Amino acid sequence: MTAPRYVVGIDLGTTNTVVAAARLPAPDEPGARRAGPLEIVPIPQQIAAGLVEPRPLLPSALYLPVDPRERVDPSAVGPDLAGWIVGAFARARAAELPGRAITSSKSWLAHAAVDRSAPILPWGDSEDAEATPPKLSPVDAGAAILAHVRRAWDAAHPDAPLAAQAIVLTVPASFDEVARALTVEAIRRAKLPLEAVRLLEEPQAAFLDWARVAGDAGLLELLRLSGEGDRAEVLVVDVGGGTTDVSLIEVVRDADAPGGLAVRRVAVGDHLLLGGDNVDLALAHRLEPRLVGEHEHLPPQRFSQLVAACRDAKERLLAEEGPDEATVTLLGGGARLVGGAKHTVLGRPELEWVAIEGFFPAIDREALAGQRRRARAGLVSVGLPYAQEPAITRHVGEFLLRHRRASGAVAVLLNGGVFHARALADRCFAAVEAITGQPPTRLPYADPDLAVARGAVAHGLALRGLGRKIGGGSSRGYFVGLAARPGEARRAVCVVPRGAEAGEPLRARDRVLGLTVGRSARFDVFASAGSAFESRHRP
Repeated sequence: MTAPRYVVGIDLGTTNTVVAAARLPAPDEPGARRAGPLEIVPIPQQIAAGLVEPRPLLPSALYLPVDPRERVDPSAVGPDLAGWIVGAFARARAAELPGRAITSSKSWLAHAAVDRSAPILPWGDSEDAEATPPKLSPVDAGAAILAHVRRAWDAAHPDAPLAAQAIVLTVPASFDEVARALTVEAIRRAKLPLEAVRLLEEPQAAFLDWARVAGDAGLLELLRLSGEGDRAEVLVVDVGGGTTDVSLIEVVRDADAPGGLAVRRVAVGDHLLLGGDNVDLALAHRLEPRLVGEHEHLPPQRFSQLVAACRDAKERLLAEEGPDEATVTLLGGGARLVGGAKHTVLGRPELEWVAIEGFFPAIDREALAGQRRRARAGLVSVGLPYAQEPAITRHVGEFLLRHRRASGAVAVLLNGGVFHARALADRCFAAVEAITGQPPTRLPYADPDLAVARGAVAHGLALRGLGRKIGGGSSRGYFVGLAARPGEARRAVCVVPRGAEAGEPLRARDRVLGLTVGRSARFDVFASAGSAFESRHRP
């Protein structure tokens, strides 16, 4: 197999897909130990009917055109999967014809209550039965986006096809093993060799991008600011379009580590189907009465259209130097598509009020520590079961109460497009201070839309000795259940301990197990995230 010439990082996001790359030093360069500059790779995509343009963000949306004239010459971007268009034009059309578009397909990979390999997207029935397009599975939707990336890369690098490069693809830290396996299947269906691809948790990628810029001096400054001298904790809060990931990373002095500093991921939060999509849903519910009346409700397909319009308005308002208000347009139905359009205005203060009070409320340590989680109904839309507790700050607080080990100040790294809104970032910092009793160290986040892809490249370079790696191993312990005699509690045997590093040999201690033969058997596998205080199980 030809040696890779590039490390390519792919952030396959719920809202946008981003690709970054750095050229590896040539093997025949004597003593070459420096990679080329890390760059964001623009992805050519259809941005309007008949118009293609390369952009740094590839919206993770698919659209099946009604009229063949909507498509550009396939040679401009490469033939997409069975006629589906990927990118900016697909997302724009999703706001007009949601029954022919697929968005947030990544969120479906973690939806255990559906068959994620079955053609179920777009979700729901179209209002026009004759116009109902063929459907795709969540796996195929992800594969279509990755295939678009592959074709775009190959067109720009004909002498270095993507399948021959070292690829790091990011996934939510809280993705379970089924969701990770389905992501791997999407990689295979996109015709990328599995041996060339490594998976990396998104919060780790965000931290690696910060550490890449800050260097060892930045890590040493963390130790100083922590107040403990030899240990610092970094809380990474990554709020994406569909999920919220919370991870705790530890920086410690270690004479045996490069530069005398070791970095480890010590805890990962629970899977939270909670993110920017939920803000869009909350805005749509708030604006719906203004558009159709106090006691009227939109049918599912048109409500999905309103959600997409709210998403577009939100992103315009949160953009750097964005306007103070944006018009939200709900197109008419059927023949009255344009003439029946309705409009309302969403202002920045109203957007921030909805996001702050609904998703980033103030929290209190004593109240949070003393109460049991109340069962609350979360927003449910387009078939996805969102988290029952919508307050991201409460999830962050509970995570810190459970996993924090140090007593010094916690550093906080925020990632995700929602933190373009300074008010939301300030609420997140305030939540950390409410739990720790100390103002957190605010780590700079230059561009939360691009950090994960850049950090994926940094990880790929580190695997080749060209940077710093994050240790910590498996975020969960894995167990196989054993049958129990009547009246006995069921037991389980640890097969992979929490914290086991990839490639680390595991030698099981002597244990004799009985096996019933001659009939079918089922082996249940259990996972336990545990806590930072959990002693490591022996395999």
